[in-house]
Amino acid sequence: MSLPFVDRSPTLREVEKLRLILSTYQDGTGQLAATGRLTLPGWRGFERSVALAFGGEAQESKAIFDVLLLDPDREGIKYGVSCKMREMLRTVERTGRVTIEISNSAGKFWGALKANEFNEDNYERAPEKVGEILIDLVKSWHTAVSIESGGKVDLTGSFYLVLQWDKKAGYYQLYQFPLELPNPETLQWSMAGRRLIGNDCEGTLFEWYGHSGGQLKYYPFATQATWVSGRFQLEPLPENKVGILRRVEEYFPEAWAEACREQ
Repeated sequence: MSLPFVDRSPTLREVEKLRLILSTYQDGTGQLAATGRLTLPGWRGFERSVALAFGGEAQESKAIFDVLLLDPDREGIKYGVSCKMREMLRTVERTGRVTIEISNSAGKFWGALKANEFNEDNYERAPEKVGEILIDLVKSWHTAVSIESGGKVDLTGSFYLVLQWDKKAGYYQLYQFPLELPNPETLQWSMAGRRLIGNDCEGTLFEWYGHSGGQLKYYPFATQATWVSGRFQLEPLPENKVGILRRVEEYFPEAWAEACREQ
């Protein structure tokens, strides 16, 4: 039995399963507000949908990987999926780059920097070293749960699965990227105000906002993805299936009728 993303590209039917599961979050259960009584899937809904569509386990925690896919041939061995979702599909069209927020763990980033004698007052003086420390820290998180370190995750088949979307047009698109990040020593690091920037030969590849949320953002070219889906839209819900109150009425018809009965 082969695993999607790990041994092969997902099939059209598997992607369709994901699209339909994501579409259910329009019924009032999605994290993001939309017009009327509709909602849209957010990052948590994306993680759960990936797990359901591809037979994985959603971690629902601060675990290193958001979803784990079980290796059918090796008991206990798993592949990690780091799920990322951003409303940046138009940016992909404009720049050719996909937006991946790798982490916003400001405490851990500053902890690593301070362990190397950098702080809020002096880190701007050594952007190359700071960039190297941040990228190496992310790599160390993956290594800590790997088979090589006594964990259960096979990093060779693990990956980023990125969902970029355009709220206005209603389009979504999936991108798969390797887990391995570029070598920070091959990049040009500088400061733009208090924002750390790591440039490749064509533009910005990394940004770190150390003083405003701690986000480490990664901008690989879409052409560097190992797999890309076609663009898709969510399936419209039947009119009478929209909204939390409708779900309550369907699940608990008698109790809901009694609760709504005038005194």
